[in-house]
Amino acid sequence: MMAPGTDPGIAWYAVHTRPQAEAKALENLLRQGYQAYLPRYCTQISHARRRQTVLRPLFPRYLFAGVDRGAMRWRPILSTIGVSDLVRAGDQPMPVPSDIIERLREQEQAGAFERLARQRTLRLGELVRISTGAFEDMVGRLVELRDQDRVVVLLELLGRKVRTQLEIDAVEAA
Repeated sequence: MMAPGTDPGIAWYAVHTRPQAEAKALENLLRQGYQAYLPRYCTQISHARRRQTVLRPLFPRYLFAGVDRGAMRWRPILSTIGVSDLVRAGDQPMPVPSDIIERLREQEQAGAFERLARQRTLRLGELVRISTGAFEDMVGRLVELRDQDRVVVLLELLGRKVRTQLEIDAVEAA
C-alpha cells in the first residue's frame, strides 16, 4: 500500500482557510471524499494558571488537499466550510509536489516539529548562554518563556540589566 501523498493520480493543493478554521476545513474536506493533510505540532500553553498540551497547525491558516485528478474536481473545495481559497496562479490552483507532502508527514511522525522538548530543558530563573547572534557567549538569566519560539533573557549590558527577546534555539543552559 502506498503512503498517503505518494499516489501519482493525486494532485495536492495548498488550501487557505478562514482564521482558526483549519480543523473544520480538514473535517469537511475529508467528509467530501478529498484526501487532506493538516501538519501539526505539539506545544504547551498556559491558560488560567494551567499548562495544557495542545496540537497547533504547523502553517496557520493552511492545509493540503489531495484531489484524484481522474475522479474529482478541485472547484468544490472553494465552497467547503472553513476554506477561504486555494493558493493559485491566476485561475488555476498551484499544485504542491507530492514529495513535499510525503516529507512533511515523515518529519511530523518523527517529531521534528515538536516544541515541547526544547522548553522543558530550560527553566525560569536559570542562567543561560546565548549561542548565536550579537550577544553570542553572553550569560544571562531566563526570565520568560514566550509562546513556542521565543524567550526573554535578562542581560547585564553597560552596567544595566536589559530584557532581551531571543529565539529559543539561540539559548542553552549555562
